[in-house]
Amino acid sequence: MTRSRPGGRLLGLDRDPAAIARARERLAEFGENAASVQANFDSLGEVAAAHDLGAVDGILFDLGVSSFQLDEPERGFAIRADGPLDMRLDPTSGRPAADLVNRLPERELAGLIRELGEERWAARIAGFVVARRPLRTTRDLAAAVEAAVPRGAWPRRIHPATRTFQALRIAVNDELGSLERALPQAALLLRPGGRLVVISFHSLEDRIVKRFIRDEPSLKRINPTPLTPSAAETGRNRRARSARLRGAEKL
Repeated sequence: MTRSRPGGRLLGLDRDPAAIARARERLAEFGENAASVQANFDSLGEVAAAHDLGAVDGILFDLGVSSFQLDEPERGFAIRADGPLDMRLDPTSGRPAADLVNRLPERELAGLIRELGEERWAARIAGFVVARRPLRTTRDLAAAVEAAVPRGAWPRRIHPATRTFQALRIAVNDELGSLERALPQAALLLRPGGRLVVISFHSLEDRIVKRFIRDEPSLKRINPTPLTPSAAETGRNRRARSARLRGAEKL
């Protein structure tokens, strides 16, 4: 924001009311030039119009969940801490992960874990989950996955429930659908020469972004391959290790 003065404007969207509260506090010094709105980014066009934003110079999508959410057990994202099976980015709306874990037929649950988590042990995991129902906490789910996945099938530094948690979180929040709906709106909002930058954290998101930039005639890609964090950056922030950044410019 400082570099955009004196006339620059910033519009930020997030589904999490806690994230919006933090953003508003942090950006308070910029007054009306920085607006933080609780909304899914798939309503980007509508929110921009409501704030009288026409063509814009840049749009950044920072996908996935934040460290704040991962570090708060009560949000239900953390694998190694006990909390409710929630995983909603907006905890005031939608169905929590517990509904999927405890109600989906075994075959559907296996398909969800396989497709959205890219998990090779999906069928076995689903079987163990169904056998242990009802699962009430993140620890219950993590323990079921640990029991299902054969020893040695995962690197020791990564929890074997990582992909299962990812799959459920994506499903609960319709993250891939939101991304597919948001990208065309971003392309429409950009002025010629404006740039779209997307940071993704798993291959399903990255494929959607890559395909959109390739197929959208109004955009040209900036970097032919995604930019990845340096060793120094991942040393400072281990969670950055899976980040992939792609950019495009409006023609």
